[in-house]
Amino acid sequence: MCTILKMEGVTVKRPEVLNWSTRYKTPDFESTGMYAAMPRDILLVIGNEIIEAPMAWRARFFEYRAYRPVIKEYFHQGAKWTTAPKPTMSDELYDQDYPIRTVEDRHKLAAQGKFVTTEFEPCFDAADFIRAGRDIFVQRSQVTNFMGIEWMKRHLAPDYRVHTISFKDPNPMHIDATFNIIGPGVVLSNPDRPCNEIDLFKKAGWTIIHPPLPLIPDNHPLWMSSKWLSMNVLMLDEKRVMVDANETPIQKLFESLGISTIKVNIRHANSLGGGFHCWTCDIRRRGTLKSYFD
Repeated sequence: MCTILKMEGVTVKRPEVLNWSTRYKTPDFESTGMYAAMPRDILLVIGNEIIEAPMAWRARFFEYRAYRPVIKEYFHQGAKWTTAPKPTMSDELYDQDYPIRTVEDRHKLAAQGKFVTTEFEPCFDAADFIRAGRDIFVQRSQVTNFMGIEWMKRHLAPDYRVHTISFKDPNPMHIDATFNIIGPGVVLSNPDRPCNEIDLFKKAGWTIIHPPLPLIPDNHPLWMSSKWLSMNVLMLDEKRVMVDANETPIQKLFESLGISTIKVNIRHANSLGGGFHCWTCDIRRRGTLKSYFD
């Protein structure tokens, strides 16, 4: 994947390799790490600012360390560098009864905007945000709470507008396999998890595209994600998209839109919980900042 990105003219930088089996302890919890495989989860790039997300899982508390060398490199080149308030991740941040609730209960709680994380302190993963010019869309999820969203709103105002949107999803976590903006005025919207605020986009004249059903087989291990990673694509620009080599239906969709598909097989990586969008974080793009909403 890295080689193909380089062949397409993309500069690729990698995080440090760290030993995530090391046990660590804070005054509030003890844990080992998980991985630093997905920069989209922890880094949010807005203009010339790189924001480190605070995260919500104890196993990901120190994940930022793998990206510090790259962030410092951009900082020395003139980028702004912001670290969001780090949560204590004490027991108060989590609904201790949530794991034992029934599926029906979880549906009801999700409809109320309540999940395993409480509002004890701000927390968010960067992958719950997706951007269209001056407008940024975010979902309240298992790892992103309203306090975290409010911190982002205040931090980015008045230059950027942060909109909270929601989906018919009892277990939301990271937005890019549910709602993925693929170009100016065009968004892929998961037909299994429809957006409750879709009229906001329709009124702005956006094209809403429901991607075809994924082809990934039932027996493929997916420990922290769904088959809809097929729509977790990476737009290199308005005319090129990196897409799973196995997912021919969505390839045909992009080609019908006049977008060239760059086919790469990372199905093994899907098992770890991410697709092309998750496994990358674009730091610099060419173009001008625009507003796509009134």
